[in-house]
This record gives sequence, structure tokens and C-alpha cells, in this order.
Amino acid sequence: MQGFKKHTMLILMLLIQGVAFAQAPNIGSNRELFVDEYLIADLNGAKLKMHEPIDEGAVIKFEKPWEGAFSAYFTVIKDGDTYRAYYRGVPEAGSDGNDGEVTCYAESKDGINWTKPNLNQYTIKGVKKNNVILANAAPVTHNFSPFLDSNPQAKNAERYKALGGTKDSGLVAYVSSDGKEWKKLQEQAVFTKGVFDSQNVVFWSISEGQYVCYFRTWTGDGYSGFRSVGRTTSKDFVNWSEPVQMSFGNRPYEHLYTQQTSPYYRAPQIYLAIGARFMPNRKVVNDEEAKKLGVNPKYYNDCSDAILMSSRGGGAYQRQFMESFIKPGIGLQNWVSRSNYPALNIVQTGETEMSIYVNQDYAQPTAHLRRYSMRLDGFASLSAGYDGGEMTTKPFVFEGDVLELNYATSAAGEILVELLDEDGNKLPGYSLEECQPIIGNEISRTVYWNKSNDLSKLAGKAIKMRIYLKDADVFSFKFN
Repeated sequence: MQGFKKHTMLILMLLIQGVAFAQAPNIGSNRELFVDEYLIADLNGAKLKMHEPIDEGAVIKFEKPWEGAFSAYFTVIKDGDTYRAYYRGVPEAGSDGNDGEVTCYAESKDGINWTKPNLNQYTIKGVKKNNVILANAAPVTHNFSPFLDSNPQAKNAERYKALGGTKDSGLVAYVSSDGKEWKKLQEQAVFTKGVFDSQNVVFWSISEGQYVCYFRTWTGDGYSGFRSVGRTTSKDFVNWSEPVQMSFGNRPYEHLYTQQTSPYYRAPQIYLAIGARFMPNRKVVNDEEAKKLGVNPKYYNDCSDAILMSSRGGGAYQRQFMESFIKPGIGLQNWVSRSNYPALNIVQTGETEMSIYVNQDYAQPTAHLRRYSMRLDGFASLSAGYDGGEMTTKPFVFEGDVLELNYATSAAGEILVELLDEDGNKLPGYSLEECQPIIGNEISRTVYWNKSNDLSKLAGKAIKMRIYLKDADVFSFKFN
């Protein structure tokens, strides 16, 4: 009987260990960012810190007769060596989906210097030499939002896909082989269960193996409550699931005019949303100041800024940071309604640099698109000051042989990494005492213990990681 009890206890222990192991997420060789607490178990003297992008100035001005002060809803796509920008052109304010709205196109080889090619597709205001890729297609041109389809099953003729439309039309699908010449996928809308009075975005999710669409909803009936976000999915881009209303954890509702959700290109399992937070009736500019700016009288009673959210799929966003990601700049021209709206997508514009674009000076003669730069993965970091701090992860499983950090320290600072078993015991050969101190500022640095970086014997096993840092930031880590 005693042997039976011991045998039963052993089985129970193995089952418990198996459950614990099964619950440890397998991050594979994915790059992990510090935009959420997905892997974090404990912070002691350290914190997650959001970083502010650097203003690099205006890159596209809306000076063409078919563009104008109300140009909006930008998308920037990097396709090989070519950067493509798409946006609504409309010189005069009007109702959503009016016939005066067109979809404009600009192109770049570096994401910094942009040109507007003459595409000769549509005659607009008597001119055929223009940069318009879609016209006479209202209300689709109100918020036409394209993406480069990474679905391995996508047809060459449909490498680019897009959705556009309003509540009355539903979201209408378009396809293109080159991103310049577009045609309807079908006459009827592919999705109708939303309000859609904003930019509605879609992409192929590598991690979920399906198309995902994030679209405008309201928390109340019709246009009441807060401007918010819904989500629907599809396997074929035509038939879409019942929508779900996105949640924000225990964070309060705010008006999210755009959400710009897209997979981060260096960590596609993480969706980043750099959206526009709208503050209705929060008036900064008075009547006399608005007249001097030349702002349209209907567009200076509110203000906006840019916020950062994240998601790993499903119906929830993580709002790790409630503070502004990009604050309005100096000058009253930045404090009018519907200004400071980020473009969809983050793109790499240098060996160590990526760029975000923001629509500014809305409803004014000076309306333009502005570029902001950041280091790669530089949205947020695990950070500690001079007194030092540490972070311990939950158990996780990885694939790979070495550990890479994207980090920065001061001259006096340093970073040490320790690997533990899933119970929190130090793994011989991988302790803090055996770790070679990491000092400097690099996008990619391999961690060494006792002059060895080999982690192959730990791959596939549940481990924890402890990072100690002093006057330093870790922006991401990745097992290679």
C-alpha cells in the first residue's frame, strides 16, 4: 500500500509539473519587447518606461489642388526598397464619403524624401497628371486603407489589398498587384457590422494565420458613448467573423479616433497600435488665434495626441502606458481638432532607425505629414536608474542557442542576466556572478557567461530569466 501511495504521489507530481510546463509560453525565437507585462513576474527597482519619438520635420505637404487641408488617414508601406504612402485628399470640408474625396499616393526610396508621381489614371480638377490612385469611388475614398498581404497563399494579382467605406456602404474590398492600379474585389461590401467613421485597418496575421480587421465602433448605440474599436477575422478576406468589441483591461475608456493596429515588423506576434486620442470640447485655441492660423472654424474646438497600445491577438488591448506617446508640438497650430493623427505602420529608415509618421496642422493651409524617428524596438524599455533594479520573468520556453539584447547603458551603468529553472533556482553556469557585464549602446549584443554564450542545452526547457540593470535600458531580447 505504501508503495502504491508513493507511486500515486509521483504521478501527481509529474502531472503538476506537466501542467506548469504546459502553461509556460513558448516564445520560440521571437523578439520580445517591453510594451506589456506578458512575460514579467516581478519588478524590483526597475520599471517599464515609454520612450518619446524624435521630431524629424515635415516630409509631405498637401499643396496639390486635390489634396488640401483635410488630407488624412495615412498608410505607409515598405515594399522592398520602395516606400509607399496612401492618404485621403480633399481640399474642402464636407460630409464623410463625399464625391470630392480621392485617394492620393506618394513614393520614396528612403522613407525621408518623398515624391508624388504623375500616374495619369484619373482626371481631377481638369488635370490628368496627378498622384491619385482612386477617384469617383465614394465613400471608399473617405478612408481607403491598404496593406501588403503577407499571406503565403495570396495571388500575385492581389499582393496589395484594401478596405474602405462608411456605415452606409459597409467595407468594400479592393486589390492590386503593384499598389498603384486598383480594382474592386467584388461589388458588394465584405463586412457591414460596424460604424466605420474612421480609418479601418486590416492585415494578414502570421501568428494567428488569418486576416484581422480593426474597425471603428462606439461604446453606445449609434454614435454615442466613446469612439472605440471592434475586431473581426477572416480566412479568405471575404467572409468575416462576428465582431467583438475590444477591451482595454482596467483602463478607462477614452475617445480613440484612430487605432492604427499592425504587427510590428521585427516582432509580428505583437500588434502595436499607435493611435489618435481625441479630446472632444477640450479647447485650447480661441477664436482670434484660430483666425490668425487660418484654421477652418469647425476644427479648433478639440485637441488630440498620439497614444501607444499593444495586443497579442484576441479581443484585448494592453494599455501599459496611459501617457501620451507623441505630444502635440510647440505652437497653437498643433492644438486644433483632428491634428496629430499617426499614420498606419512603422517602417525602418536606417540601419538602427525606424520611423513613424504623423498628420499635423489639420484644417490649416500648413497641413502636412511629419516624420518621427526612434531606435529599432525603441517604443519602451525595461529601465532602472543609478541605484539599480531587476526584473524576473515568468517561466517560458525558448528556441535557439544564444541570447541577444537591444540595450543602452550610461558609462557608469551595466546589465547582467541570470537564468533560473522554473522554480527560481540558479542554473549553474548562468548566474549573475558568471555573467559578463554588458556596457554600451547596441541594437544587438550577445550575452556571455564564463566566456560562453551557448544556451543550446536549455532550449525547449521551461526557464526564468532575471535581468539586473543599473542606469540602463533594455529595449528587447531575442533567442537566436
